Amino acid sequence: MATFAFALPELGESIESGDVVQVLVAVGDEITAEQSVLELETDKAVVEVPSPVSGSVMAIHVAPGDKAAVGQLIVTLETDGATATNNVPSPAEAEPEPPAPPAPVEAPVAETSSPPAPTAPAARSGAPAAPSVRRLAREIGVDIHEVPGSGPGGRVSADDVKRYARRRQSQEPVTAPAAAAPVAPPLPDFRRWGDVERRPMSNVRRLTADQMTRTWATVPQVTQYDQADITELEQLRQKYAPKAVAAGGRLTLTAIALKVIAAALKRFPQFNASVDMATHEIIYKQYYHVGVAVDTDRGLLVPVIRDVDSKNIIALAAELTELAERARSRKTSLEAMQGGTFTITNLGSIGGTGFSPILNAPEVAILGMARSRIEPVYTDGQFAPRLMLPLSLSYDHRLIDGADGARFLRWVVEALSQPFLLSLEG
Repeated sequence: MATFAFALPELGESIESGDVVQVLVAVGDEITAEQSVLELETDKAVVEVPSPVSGSVMAIHVAPGDKAAVGQLIVTLETDGATATNNVPSPAEAEPEPPAPPAPVEAPVAETSSPPAPTAPAARSGAPAAPSVRRLAREIGVDIHEVPGSGPGGRVSADDVKRYARRRQSQEPVTAPAAAAPVAPPLPDFRRWGDVERRPMSNVRRLTADQMTRTWATVPQVTQYDQADITELEQLRQKYAPKAVAAGGRLTLTAIALKVIAAALKRFPQFNASVDMATHEIIYKQYYHVGVAVDTDRGLLVPVIRDVDSKNIIALAAELTELAERARSRKTSLEAMQGGTFTITNLGSIGGTGFSPILNAPEVAILGMARSRIEPVYTDGQFAPRLMLPLSLSYDHRLIDGADGARFLRWVVEALSQPFLLSLEG
């Protein structure tokens, strides 16, 4: 028999840690390979972590509520010795660390002796950091290799990058507009005026705050507004709603808008693209995966419906209903929230006359839908009651001009106002 130390494996390219929701095994349990040992809540999903080997549970090193990082020991198993080797990285297998002599000692030597000079770049070339941290460093103009890491083996975290950026900003004069989000000023002591309670942000809320801040600071966006007359569309929606129910879904305006947006993206391909400022290229995507914002008790989640252009509205309604239910019950997988090319967010069930949604970068556009209402509309020489749907389109102004935004939104408005247009031109 042998002992197997099971460490938390890599769960995704941008996932470094998560909160333990539930431990699914107990000491003494016999488990099989691929059996889940715990549930972990990451930034936007609850995932099950399976064991790579079969064996008996000797010890459990985490408990519900703990934060577990990638590479951290979570379970020790007793195995038959032939199934697998430990996945806890040994010091020799760990990510490269700076050489033993500290940098301050080598720096002056480099001025008088040539051999040590190349050692500094060599040591910096392997800066250990997750892809999401490297992306953050690029977005705010920081060389990841210059950031001292505070994690195991010198691993660089997002906080390390932000701390380094703040320190550099305070030491260097500003010669050009900074790409980073402005550093928030320190808060006052609110206890001076009464009792307060501090609560940690949930993973979803923290990720949303970081993502929205980065997008707002780095992407110049414009919001276009319009209204669609959906009087006829609403009559058709109510008429065919039972078909969607029979298919396991609800024929909502969002489900219909999915099909309209897929057609619009084909007609206006710059809205189904991303901007790569590092290479000054535009990435046009040949697939149509549309994310739909879902309000949950943990915050806003955006599951993605794949290949919207190839599905009919009834199928989209059923899939949308299932995705929303999975998101609210914490069963959405990470894969289900990746790969979107456009996002729809509908606040109509809550209320409001309009809003300006923030882009879900690296997407370049997002459609907002508010609550529809009966309004008097002047047509054919008289006023008539019409059901009007407020729409708002936010877009990346680096790629999309105002005229393009207006044309895209007008096409969407016409497709919703004249349902036959979707079949005619879509």
